[in-house]
Amino acid sequence: MPYQRPVLQIALARAEEPRRFIQVLAGPRQVGKTTIARQLLDAVDLPAHYASADDPAGRDRAWIESQWEIGRIRAREGDAILVLDEVQKVPSWSETVKRLWDEDTATATRLRVFVLGSSPLLLGRGLTESLAGRFEMIRVPHWSYAEMREAFGWSLNRFLHFGGYPGAADLVGDEARWRSYILDSLVETTLSRDILLLTRVDKPALLRQLFQLGCVYSGQILSFTKMLGQLQDAGNTTTLAHYLELLGGAGMLTGLQKFSGTQLRRRGSSPKLLVLNTALMSAIGGRSYQESKEDLEYRGRLIESAVGAHLSGGPGELFYWREGNREVDFVVRDRGTVTAVEVKSGGRSDSLPGMAEFAAKHGPASRLLVGGQGVPIGEFLVTPAAEWLG
Repeated sequence: MPYQRPVLQIALARAEEPRRFIQVLAGPRQVGKTTIARQLLDAVDLPAHYASADDPAGRDRAWIESQWEIGRIRAREGDAILVLDEVQKVPSWSETVKRLWDEDTATATRLRVFVLGSSPLLLGRGLTESLAGRFEMIRVPHWSYAEMREAFGWSLNRFLHFGGYPGAADLVGDEARWRSYILDSLVETTLSRDILLLTRVDKPALLRQLFQLGCVYSGQILSFTKMLGQLQDAGNTTTLAHYLELLGGAGMLTGLQKFSGTQLRRRGSSPKLLVLNTALMSAIGGRSYQESKEDLEYRGRLIESAVGAHLSGGPGELFYWREGNREVDFVVRDRGTVTAVEVKSGGRSDSLPGMAEFAAKHGPASRLLVGGQGVPIGEFLVTPAAEWLG
């Protein structure tokens, strides 16, 4: 029986409720959204129709209307489900979905609608612009260490190096083939079809260079000025900040802002680069699995990036903090509570000068040490991030 992700249970619960909202499954490429949708349709005893807009030739609004009509036919005798996959690739998709949904609401048509998209940022624009009050979000994150361990029997070291892409799990015995799959089927497809094809990017080469730079420097704080000094294509800090937002929206790379008492200072700070799946570090960097285990400094960066990615999938806002030579690796603010997180690997000191300095400047906060003499790294990564906060 295929592995079933925990997020499937959320989708099932929503599908079995009376028709209330459009259900939106959003997440990066190759994390199992389509599989979840198909498992959902298999598990729910209702008439259903599935259709995907992931076609190089493109789709238009008439395509949505035709698929929706099939869903309405399924719903003639009662409840039915319509699944539209990669819907953000249809121009003006949200306006069309809004009109059709409102028509069904007026006629009491009992069609329950699920839309799937691999770019949460681009999906989100359509949702907030046209579908406010009509949707619920079901976030589908990268696979966690707990999931990769349960589905494939992976060790912590294997997860740190190969990350959380289930489609590539069977290729890890041939590292050259695995790397080609990550770069060609995931990285290039995300850049070219989920970002460059669907949003305005004036400097595509700069976007690609920034992504590669972020993978090389994941876990490190890098000013925009230093970034520009290492990038071949000319740009400015505003452009780089925008491109980091696009890469983050696609589930690839983000730039954490410094925790501060003012929003202005956070926005103006040097970002801490962070890959959202450590497979990207390994694929771009070209190190072998054995090398990643033996190079303690690099393994420490893998660990810190894995911890940061795990926290990014949890509740609240994720930051870093640094003043002078005092630093806290991650700061999570969630519903008025603040948690300072320090990550220690075998190659790093167990002293925590940054924690005390942070508390002195920003008041009491929950403290969490991961690795070293704190929570074991494997235990931290198999436990939902929300359970460590506050």
